[in-house]
Amino acid sequence: MGGVTSSSSPATAAGGSSYSAEAAQALCCACVGQSTVAVEEVWGRYDAVLGPGCHFVPWCVGRRVAGYLSLRVQQLDVRCETKTRDNVFVTVVASVQYRALADRAYDAFYCLTNAHAQIQSYVFDVIRASVPNMNLDEVFGQKKEVARAVEEELARAMTMYGYEIVQTLIVDIVPDEVVRRAMNDINAAARLRVAAAERAEADKIQQVKRAEGEAEAKYLAGVGVARQRQAIVEGLKRFVPNEKDVMDMVLVTQYFDTIRDIGATSRSSTVFIPHGPSAVRDMAAQVRDGLLQATAAAGGGAATLKAL
Repeated sequence: MGGVTSSSSPATAAGGSSYSAEAAQALCCACVGQSTVAVEEVWGRYDAVLGPGCHFVPWCVGRRVAGYLSLRVQQLDVRCETKTRDNVFVTVVASVQYRALADRAYDAFYCLTNAHAQIQSYVFDVIRASVPNMNLDEVFGQKKEVARAVEEELARAMTMYGYEIVQTLIVDIVPDEVVRRAMNDINAAARLRVAAAERAEADKIQQVKRAEGEAEAKYLAGVGVARQRQAIVEGLKRFVPNEKDVMDMVLVTQYFDTIRDIGATSRSSTVFIPHGPSAVRDMAAQVRDGLLQATAAAGGGAATLKAL
């Protein structure tokens, strides 16, 4: 459920090797390294704290160095497994930086048997009390608040034992592997959805612009055809006095233009029926007869209404 690792030796670690310390004590002297203090006892009773340097410790009168205490900043990494409010198990890694106080070396040396285990217990207690009140996303977003809560609790508890909590950091939050894959899938699906929407919007813009271009092209082509036919009719009127012949010539021109357009299109699906230039004359006659009949019918109806 949890673990603890330390980047330094325990609080009672000596500044040098055990062989050199024993050899120095055999000569009735003790050498204390920099950033280290030594605890001196007389016949098993605490007597004084020795600072860095060389000290005379006559063992023949019951004086001895009980141990050494490092004043350097030490780091303890605690891994705590807990679950969030939405029932997701996570492993929270807290990094605690602490050091022993020189003026309270007695408490740091004699009050605690294992400072690492004490710090680990407080870290477990705070993390397992705060993280279950948060969702998984809130744990990632509020890790500074969790670190602050751990630091305040440790500072309040460890000061009485002669230790100072320098800083507490939440260095890692590791959800279960299945949860991490699910979170990545959700993120990927959301990004794919946004990408699909953007592609659809781009296709829509292309289609709209293409339709606008086709509409403009057809409009301009219609204007051009209308002007062409108007020019043809006006030119024919100058040289052909009969309007019937002018109409026939216009229809023949349109007929050949249609044949040309059909031949120019490779994918055209056109059904051919028997036709020829004479069919144009017949079609012109049918149009003309229809117009005459419609005019006659309109005149007859008006005469009937007048008689009534």
